[in-house]
Amino acid sequence: MPSAVRLLVFTFCLIGWVLPVAAATTEQSPNASRVLAQMKKAATFYRSQVAVRGGYVYFYSPDLKQRYGEGVASPEQIWVQPPGTPTVGMAFLDAYEATSDSFYLDAATEAATALIYGQLQSGGWTNCIDFNPQGERVALYRNGHGKGKNNSSLDDDQTQSALRFLMRLDKTYNFENEAIHTAAKTGLDALLEAQCPNGAFPQVWTGPADSSLPIVKASYPDYDWKTEGRVKNYWDMYTLNDGLAGSVTEVLLDASEIYKDPRYLEAAKKLGDFLILAQMPDPQPGWAQQYSYDMKPIWARKFEPPAIAGRESVDAMDALLSIFQVTRDRKYLDPCGKGIAYLESSKLPNGQLARYYELKTNRPLYMNREGKSYVLTYDDSNLPDHYGWKTNSKVAYLKERTNRVLKLARQYGSRRSVSASDANRILRSLDSEGRWITTFKNERLVGDQRFKPGDQFISSETFAENLVDLSTYLKSMN
Repeated sequence: MPSAVRLLVFTFCLIGWVLPVAAATTEQSPNASRVLAQMKKAATFYRSQVAVRGGYVYFYSPDLKQRYGEGVASPEQIWVQPPGTPTVGMAFLDAYEATSDSFYLDAATEAATALIYGQLQSGGWTNCIDFNPQGERVALYRNGHGKGKNNSSLDDDQTQSALRFLMRLDKTYNFENEAIHTAAKTGLDALLEAQCPNGAFPQVWTGPADSSLPIVKASYPDYDWKTEGRVKNYWDMYTLNDGLAGSVTEVLLDASEIYKDPRYLEAAKKLGDFLILAQMPDPQPGWAQQYSYDMKPIWARKFEPPAIAGRESVDAMDALLSIFQVTRDRKYLDPCGKGIAYLESSKLPNGQLARYYELKTNRPLYMNREGKSYVLTYDDSNLPDHYGWKTNSKVAYLKERTNRVLKLARQYGSRRSVSASDANRILRSLDSEGRWITTFKNERLVGDQRFKPGDQFISSETFAENLVDLSTYLKSMN
């Protein structure tokens, strides 16, 4: 056979082998009608079978007989804290914006109505809403149907998530739904009144902040912090725990954009001023988790010592960068240079950050559990598993974001892209009843759960993430 003919035969054989492989590895994009149908199927199941008066908890057993928030939830309880009712409501709003289907707007409005029922007289929310007036978790609701505690909480994104959802829904209704508009503005007014003179926020409030509190810069305790300085009502004092700075900043900047009211930007700038004051002096220019009124790190819960906090330091700088993006005032940017360098030098051997660093020595600080007590230790070999003692450093993220915000003003509504492969995976995982079932693999879950490896459950977080991703994919098809 001539060489030219042999080459031609080989080429055709190669093409015949490559094309089927390429066809097998190229995943077909799901069409819009399939995505729409599966979104509606999942949302219908969640809205009609899972919701309690429009609200949601974290997890459900597949037969819906068991409901879980922070532990077991009664049939008349829903959760505010993410991934509860505001998280699901936001997902419905995403779906409405992607489809213009009023089904999703109605579902979001039902979630908002449930939240409005549980808005406290102090203007914010606690983690749970109990529709039973005699229920064990009932609180002093603004609607007059509750009783008991009136503790509006900024812990774990509780009030913040409710406000972000209600504000976005208020804008969707062009501010014409009176109940939603009133609840959002009442909550925002209460949040502004809870801000302390130095710009800080407490973890919990029942009324306006004390206007006589001093404004001073953070300093190290001048006493033995290991045994002294414990404050029972730490929740009344200045808090950065669990992402408070970033989540409150987001609420205030969103409110400024949505309502065009200068009070909200001023409050965000004031919070930024507090974060500048709260940055600790050398040799540890990071941030603590909790401060006293004289701006010294203090104890919170018995496993939360006075210390420099890796996670809260990242969040404080993230908030400052957000405020700088809007104001372009470099005073909010300047603390980040020293802070990032400090975190870079404080990384653990595995690249993570410790949740706590001992004051002045900067040694990673942990707790061991002995019965009901906790003991300070430098040893990380036997840590209690109910708490995040280490965290991803996010130093690279902070560096990248610093460079980005120097060039760009704040961007609204940006979201990651969703590929055809991602969309197909989500669609395939939806079962015939419209459920996304999760199998527990011994991972840490929000709330005090008691699942065993292999247990199956329905997750509000998974539902919301999948609905948002499918909505994002659908938008990309237009």
